[in-house]
Amino acid sequence: MRGDIFRSVRTYLVAIAIVGIATALVSTIFFTRDNLPWTAFLTGILVASVLAEAVRASRSEWVLMRRTAQLSAMKEKFELESGLRRDAEKKIIDDRLRLRLIDETLSTMIVLIDADGLCRYHNRAFREWLHLRAELIDGRPIRELFGSRAYAGIATAVRQSLGGQALHYEFLQEMPGGAVYRLSVEHVPQFDAAGKTTGFYFLAEDITRRGDLPLSDKSESREHAAGSASSGHADQEMFLDVFSEQLSGRSDAGKQFIAAIQGGEFQLYCQLISPLPIASGKIAHYEILIRMVEEEGSMMPPGAFFPLAEKSGLMPYLDRWVVGHVLEWAANQPSRDIESTFFINVAAATIGDPEFPGFLQSTLAELGMPGSALCFEVSEADLATRSNSAAEFIRQVRGCGCRVALSGFGRNMTLFDQIRGFQVDFLKIDGSTIINMLSNPIDLAKVVSIDRVAKKIGVKTVAELVESDEIVEKLGEIGIDFAQGFGISRPRRLGE
Repeated sequence: MRGDIFRSVRTYLVAIAIVGIATALVSTIFFTRDNLPWTAFLTGILVASVLAEAVRASRSEWVLMRRTAQLSAMKEKFELESGLRRDAEKKIIDDRLRLRLIDETLSTMIVLIDADGLCRYHNRAFREWLHLRAELIDGRPIRELFGSRAYAGIATAVRQSLGGQALHYEFLQEMPGGAVYRLSVEHVPQFDAAGKTTGFYFLAEDITRRGDLPLSDKSESREHAAGSASSGHADQEMFLDVFSEQLSGRSDAGKQFIAAIQGGEFQLYCQLISPLPIASGKIAHYEILIRMVEEEGSMMPPGAFFPLAEKSGLMPYLDRWVVGHVLEWAANQPSRDIESTFFINVAAATIGDPEFPGFLQSTLAELGMPGSALCFEVSEADLATRSNSAAEFIRQVRGCGCRVALSGFGRNMTLFDQIRGFQVDFLKIDGSTIINMLSNPIDLAKVVSIDRVAKKIGVKTVAELVESDEIVEKLGEIGIDFAQGFGISRPRRLGE
């Protein structure tokens, strides 16, 4: 308080002091006007005092102006920084919303697992895969979400990623009623500022193929991937009926499935099958993949709609649609390379369809396409369980000039003697063997053995699920003829 009073009267006190000193000096000069030395001395003091006060006042004014300018500059800087902060916050919010929108429309399943093995984030694809609401997933252990049977197959990988190791692998997940998903999985560890692992992202892509489907409707119900005692187990009919209603909104799913095919709701993709070495200049081939477009514009993975098509007996219809569209597209290409082959997976029901070879022959003739443009993939499981129908199917499609590939080779203990009489052109080595061949000597020896015997019987080899340059290099050293996988090329729309 005293300081404030002093500052408020200081100006007046200084003025009074100056006036008093000036008065005293003037009076002294007046009384000593006859004494010139004293007059000059006192006049000098008076002038010096006035100049000193003028300098002090000028300096105070300059300091005040400088402080005012500094304050103004700081105010402008603060306003600028405040504006930048508001813009940054708005951009963060916009980016977060945009990333969330993208995340929710991806077909890839994304899950964040913390250091305790609990689910801390998941996207729409993962929720739909489990058929669970968000509140039934958040905060639950990954072991419960997958079920003990499925979790046992990935437990080691989970422990390794919680230890900071990035992984890529493939595994099969069987849903209630026998619906099977083949997943290509990546683990991306997350670290804090100190370098400690705080969890990892679980990224899963559905790469289900027809050969992964259950062999019959009598498959036993397995533990639900989201298994818990409260949720129980659904049988195959209930699972497919629920999915049918989700797909069409009605119970007559077969008719709706056909309408979806005819309405253009299915799209074809292709993935490069590259010759080895990659720069050899040899002819490349392509595998045809199929996806279904959902209402939101995202892609429904094949593992979701294949069981419904199997149940409805529509797999031959779907296979014919694929064959017809692939041949029609290839026939309309002005500079197509007729030596390239399109690999198409065929379902077990198609293998046993006696009318399919006739459809194939008439379609090839109608479009003027050589049979060598197509290679039909028969799964190792179908060859083992349906040997008679598979042999007849292979004989008839080869009679049309088409080629045949045996997919999933090496997954089971199929002997070469069993396939010698089937006249296949390609052996597609199962990806579960390829992906571990650099770290597992047994898998590496299996790949080498398959390639050696394949060359003796005149069959080309194709390595599936090739994910890295190191695997590509090793496959080239072994002598594998072709490679397929994300390390070679990702799937793209047919024609793009």
